Parts: sequence; structure tokens; C-alpha cells
Amino acid sequence: MIFTLDSFSIDTSKPIDISLPLTNSESNPIAWYLAHPVIEPVRFGDWVGRVSEGSSTNFNSIHFNPHGHGTHTECLGHITKAFYSINKALTTFFFKAELISISPESSNGDGIITKNQVENALAGKTPEAVVIRTLPNHTSKMHQNYSHTNPPYLAEDAAHFLREIGVQHLLIDLPSVDREEDGGALLAHKAFWNVKNTNQLNADARMESTITELVFVPDSVQDGSYLLNLQIASFENDASPSKPVLYAVSSVQ
Repeated sequence: MIFTLDSFSIDTSKPIDISLPLTNSESNPIAWYLAHPVIEPVRFGDWVGRVSEGSSTNFNSIHFNPHGHGTHTECLGHITKAFYSINKALTTFFFKAELISISPESSNGDGIITKNQVENALAGKTPEAVVIRTLPNHTSKMHQNYSHTNPPYLAEDAAHFLREIGVQHLLIDLPSVDREEDGGALLAHKAFWNVKNTNQLNADARMESTITELVFVPDSVQDGSYLLNLQIASFENDASPSKPVLYAVSSVQ
């Protein structure tokens, strides 16, 4: 289906899925020192929920962590004492998005995505959502065990800049916008959500803004403007597995 939005045309028959699938194999990405997800049939005595073992249906249970096992979207409840749900925070699902590619800068052994890099890549654009693809963009990201590897992360002032220009939804192909081990500082999370005190939420904290981590954008997808469809499962939790999908936009002549 092709439809028009303002002066742009969008072909919904050509989705660009930038989520990572959840599997119970060695190919599943891992972060935060976890083991692989477990997907296995329910067992009641001799009964096994698997058609290949005599059941009429496949009936699996899944044990996983949204933060450490694949593409997920989180709200500010990820870092607050009080409970806030991603299912309540994200209530609309289509956004104007900009995809940018950045090679993190090296600083004291860390890879850092800086404010200048983000500002230069956006070149004055102020989209509702920003998708950051880090370079180099090896397909190994889709299967990597990030634990104890100190992956690149977003500088605090870069997150602050995105907040100040009105970006509501931040997506990145890393396990976190913050350093793997930072003593609980969580500077980029706090800057983007404008959370000043995790024990007592300030009135101007960004309740409806989200951060999506562990996406993967293939090299074949060019930097530029897209329509983003950001879908989550309806978990009453600070985070949910998610399926961000991009759609190319074309000018209507």
C-alpha cells in the first residue's frame, strides 16, 4: 500500500525491520552478563507441549530479559524508584525519524558518540525520532555477547542535545546509551529523559519519551528521513521487547 503524508509518499509494502529476533540459540545477542534465553515446551507429567513429541499443539514457555536479550524499548521507569510502565508511556506508534551513522570517537579506551557528531549528522533537522547506527557496522552485532566488552556509548551532552531539539524517541544499535560500568551514573539516560532525581521524579521529566537499544540497521539502508513504526508487546514493565520498523519516504511530485 502507498499513501501520502503531507508532501511525502510512503510504501508500506517495503518495511525495513531493524529489530533483532529472540532465539534460544547461540546466535542470540546477549548483554548484562546473562545466559541465553530459554524457549522450551511446557511439561505436565508425561505430556510435552510439542507436536513432534505427540502433542496436538506447540506450547512453549519463554524465559528472557528484555534489556539483555534483544531489541527493546524502555521508558524512564527503567531508572526511577517509582514504577512506570512502557505500556503506559508509549501510546502512539508512528514518528518522523532520521537515521544517522556515526563512528564513535576514542577517549581513554572508550568509544563515545559525541554531541558534535550527533549535531553534525542531523544537520539542523529536528525529527521526532533518531536512529543511531554505529560504525563499523559488522553483522556480528546481531549475535554478539556484549558482556564485559565496554561497548561504545552516548555522551551525556549528546543526549541532552537530542532532548533540547525535541527528539522524543532515541534508537541505537548498542546494548545501552550509557557505559557498561559507570557506577550507576546513567548520565545519558537521565539527560534524555530529563530525570534529575531517580527517587523523586521531577515534574518536567519526559514521561512519554523512549529509548530503544540493540537495533540493527543493515548497510543497505541509507542515512536519511524515514517513517518509524515503533511497536512493543503490552508488558506492564519498564521495558518491552520491541519491533521498530522503518519506511522510506519519497517526495510527491
